[in-house]
Amino acid sequence: MDWTLREIRYLLAVLDAGSFTEGAAEAGVSQAAMSRAIAGVERRVGAPLLRRTAHGCHPTPLGAEVAQQARRVLAEVEHLDALSRGRHRRLRVGYAWAAAGRHTATLMRQWSTRHPDLELQLVRHNSATAGLVEGRCDAAILRSSPDRPGLDSIVVGLETRMVAYASDDPRWSRRRQIGLAEIAERTVIIDPRTGTTTGELWSDNAAPVNFKEIGDIEEWFDAIAAGHGVGITSEATPEHHTRPGVVFRPLRDSPSIVVHLAWWRDRPPSGLAELVDDMTALYRSRPIRGRRRTAP
Repeated sequence: MDWTLREIRYLLAVLDAGSFTEGAAEAGVSQAAMSRAIAGVERRVGAPLLRRTAHGCHPTPLGAEVAQQARRVLAEVEHLDALSRGRHRRLRVGYAWAAAGRHTATLMRQWSTRHPDLELQLVRHNSATAGLVEGRCDAAILRSSPDRPGLDSIVVGLETRMVAYASDDPRWSRRRQIGLAEIAERTVIIDPRTGTTTGELWSDNAAPVNFKEIGDIEEWFDAIAAGHGVGITSEATPEHHTRPGVVFRPLRDSPSIVVHLAWWRDRPPSGLAELVDDMTALYRSRPIRGRRRTAP
């Protein structure tokens, strides 16, 4: 079947807005025109792409897959358009919770000086691949090795694992470091899509009994500040985010977090080699907190 860019843009507009009304307004067309276009696509596909409810529109499983590919198509079209018009080139780098931690600002400043013809843009997207599979970025900073087919990655650095808990926690308010065994006694709040915390951090039968799953970093901070549990994260998180009522302390007996840069194997973006070099150099420049180790 043939797709038009108009149909792709309409579909993504509805998904991003969560409704036909707001999607049509964003696209600058009538709701009727948008509904007809998407209905025509669904007829040709032979299956629904959107699930209409009283609370808006949500993608069906097929619709979610189509949307991922559609975003990649639009990204390629935008890149082609930029090349044809001689526009300033752009390298979009995704991240879920934190970019390059304390190195982020330095990376951005150095990049502007060293590579003035290629803009470096950071894109925050809360998914397992930080927006790479969804077409939101050209490369992604990940803190776990990507297992998605078609992706390549390289290690650019190491980060200390930190414990987050409420500042008025009655058990830990005066502590400087926390151990895994102590955390196992608490409710541990995790984001299973993007986080690095699993039961594998602990030895057999020593993992926490209670894991509480949340949807993004704001929910994570809210739950911890309220004393509903504790969290484990990279040192990059407090570098990017501060929240009154939440403190961070080093986790003394756990492995470092490995920072990866990932991209599509068949479409390495322009500037990838330079980005790998710059990030690796920054992580090598300072040892991770509390350890005499540098990035490999």
